[in-house]
Amino acid sequence: MTDQTIVVSDLRDAPHFFDSVADRVWRAWWEPHGFPLDHITGLLRASLAEDEEQLCLVAHAGDRFVGTASVIASDLEERPDLTPWVAAVWVDPPFRRAGVGGDIVLKAAHAALDTGADTVHLCALPGKRAFYERLGWRLDESDVGEDRLDVFSMGRGSHRRASI
Repeated sequence: MTDQTIVVSDLRDAPHFFDSVADRVWRAWWEPHGFPLDHITGLLRASLAEDEEQLCLVAHAGDRFVGTASVIASDLEERPDLTPWVAAVWVDPPFRRAGVGGDIVLKAAHAALDTGADTVHLCALPGKRAFYERLGWRLDESDVGEDRLDVFSMGRGSHRRASI
């Protein structure tokens, strides 16, 4: 790990991290399902538009990519009525277990709630349940879809401020 301070920026303010974000998100969730990298870069480009409600946050230590989380309209095919979602959460291995993941997730949730949403949602594999519950996310459903995901929510007033 580095001694540099880790900050979280909107990708619109730090576009030089675009390729790093796209690469990590693609390798983690899209490449294993046969999607080309171009698929994720197209989705990620939407978060760069000023008038979009989508948002991509990037954690970095100077010019070193640390992690990412996004706010998107929908992240779970089985729950199309729920919106918005915190999605594509990734922290590079050297920075895990240092609070970066929790901080970036909470910043993304806060940003989603600041748009006027009453509730923000998140889905994750069951092995991440304790992590999200510690951050204040409420488990709403389990065993959803073919990946058997947990579905969480966080409402206005129930979220903590991120510290990064």
